Amino acid sequence: MKKVFLIFLVALSTVANAQTAIPKSANDIAPLLIGEKVPGITLKTAENTAVKISDLLQKKKTVLVFYRGGWCPYCNLHLQALAEAEKQILDLGYQIIAISPDSPENLKITEEKDKVKYTLLSDSKGELIKAMGIAYEVPENYKSVINVHSKGINTSLLPVPSVFILNTEADILFEYIAPDFKHRITTDLLVSVLKAL
Repeated sequence: MKKVFLIFLVALSTVANAQTAIPKSANDIAPLLIGEKVPGITLKTAENTAVKISDLLQKKKTVLVFYRGGWCPYCNLHLQALAEAEKQILDLGYQIIAISPDSPENLKITEEKDKVKYTLLSDSKGELIKAMGIAYEVPENYKSVINVHSKGINTSLLPVPSVFILNTEADILFEYIAPDFKHRITTDLLVSVLKAL
């Protein structure tokens, strides 16, 4: 009987660890699906103020963007393209919120560099990134960059670049997830999707 109980405990702990383990590759993630809800996790603004993501999402339909950080040239091009399309997106009744593992201080640098007026949020601990199912292990060559830009809080994960379109109940209506970080949704396609929803 003790042996059966021990096997049960080992199996249970293996399942629990598998659910919390971060995938080794961007191709191995298991993101939330269309119809699922974004969890209400607390993040930090560029001013280092705590904000619950669910409070922001209930204000307006949202284009929720996850990017690797202000150090990533592909992310900066994507953030700039969103800034250029922001008026169109706002006119369609949506807000833009972009989230990265960068520290609040580094969000300020990104805001200025990329001329961003929309909301940037810090998820240095990776809590929302993991809950969205888009976290993967940082490749060795990025560890020092991630460490510096998160002010030493994050040394282990990156988000797969992703865009989620949400209603005010935080339900996912559309998602675009790109395991190859060089590929992003174009703003033309994004605006077309927003018009169609």
